[in-house]
Amino acid sequence: MTTDVLYGKGPVKLVSTEWLQKHLKDPKLLIIDAQPNIHDYLQEHIPGAVQFDEGLLRIPLRGLPGQYIPPEAVQALFRRIGVRADVPVVVYTGKGANKGWGDGLSQTMVAYSLLRFGHKDVYVLDGGLDQWKAEKRPLSQEFPRIEESDFSIEVQRDFFIDYAEFRTLREKRETFVIDARPPEIYQGQGPWIKPGHIPGAVNVPWRILMSDANPALLKPKNEILDILEKKEVQPHRFIICSCGTGREATNQFLLLKYYLGYPHVKIYEGSFTEWTSYPENPTVTGPNPGEFEEKCRG
Repeated sequence: MTTDVLYGKGPVKLVSTEWLQKHLKDPKLLIIDAQPNIHDYLQEHIPGAVQFDEGLLRIPLRGLPGQYIPPEAVQALFRRIGVRADVPVVVYTGKGANKGWGDGLSQTMVAYSLLRFGHKDVYVLDGGLDQWKAEKRPLSQEFPRIEESDFSIEVQRDFFIDYAEFRTLREKRETFVIDARPPEIYQGQGPWIKPGHIPGAVNVPWRILMSDANPALLKPKNEILDILEKKEVQPHRFIICSCGTGREATNQFLLLKYYLGYPHVKIYEGSFTEWTSYPENPTVTGPNPGEFEEKCRG
């Protein structure tokens, strides 16, 4: 499918509400509604969208929370909602008219998960449902007729790194670790057993890249590039995206790797949750990266 996109040339692209409305009746398009609660979907959704709960994708593994369910289980979920290899997928979310729980991240989490498990044509709706509604575009309460598919999972192992790889890579001079969490959490005590951040990780809060009024709407490209440059997030670096559980990091992974085309970007899915599950691992509080700071900025 050819399209005028806002960002992206690879398997993940950012598209506008205008583009999506033009393609609403396209039979070769699957629209996924990733609003935070099923009642939000029941109350209103984009016409033709199938409901999907991102919470189905992760469950504890050996007690460690926030880990992906087995690939065969993901395959069953994707087949149930009609994901097909030859059909582009558009993902969106919103605050949620019924519950109001949405933080804007569901659409990058679901889009990343589709990519991670082998889909190669994923679109993210810039601004999500809130932008769609602000422009008074059509809404529906009807459910689409979705046939189960035969989609086959193929885990894209080169997109992410595990704990052992992270420990090795973070010590290399060319590695630049970013932490997408809010500054107050990065600097101090969050819900984790230890405060602060992984030593050497530079704080690039995901929310500063988004519109103040809409957490699913990216700021203009020139503003984003200016923010990234001030944080020294540069294309020549080997960048590892991290956060608390790997969810916030999906926002920056897609932005850097696909929307902006940075060549060397990985995501550490375990992030701070996995790092602090090892009692011997140190953390750093305060606004500075700490250990490895000079390496990262060299």
